[in-house]
Amino acid sequence: MELNCSAAEAALTWAGEQNPGNWISHSRFTAFACKNIAARCEGLDEELAYCFGLLHDIGRYAGVCSERHLIEGYRFCMDRGWEKAAQICISHAFMIQDIHTSIGTFDVSEDDFCFMKKFIQNAVYDDYDRLVQLCDSLALPDGFCILEKRFVDVTIRYGVHPCTVDRWKKVLEIKADFEKKTGGFVYDLLPGIVENSFHS
Repeated sequence: MELNCSAAEAALTWAGEQNPGNWISHSRFTAFACKNIAARCEGLDEELAYCFGLLHDIGRYAGVCSERHLIEGYRFCMDRGWEKAAQICISHAFMIQDIHTSIGTFDVSEDDFCFMKKFIQNAVYDDYDRLVQLCDSLALPDGFCILEKRFVDVTIRYGVHPCTVDRWKKVLEIKADFEKKTGGFVYDLLPGIVENSFHS
């Protein structure tokens, strides 16, 4: 099955019917951020980036869960032949390629944990992986936000972990890299963000 905007939109609509929640609107804002930034980056397809953003949390269709949504999303996309989207379902949570940097709970089988651990170690990240990692941190269910606001939102829900600050640093690095690629400030590409004093 070809991955295109219509297919990704249909998949997210179906997933939202299985497990309604704020994750649906978060996914949409993530997708729009991916599209807006990709449109300014040489070598990136903005429509494909939009699809990856829409699908990054698709595994949440399986119900309320923690890190299980990563492997469920991977399987969902692989079943449809969307290999890169499947990788991003896992990679978006691991800007640092070490499963032990997770901030969630591994509510998965031992076999799934071992698969994910090896997958994360061996995955070759490209700009699409990094773009979704960034845009996941730029999107709340009710709109775009500066990174620091999303950091606080996630930390309130998941708590502080040993790798929390290292994860923040990595996302900030990714933001700086995309600002070089776009030749401007990432926040300027996201409607509704007015905190220009946070440009860095």
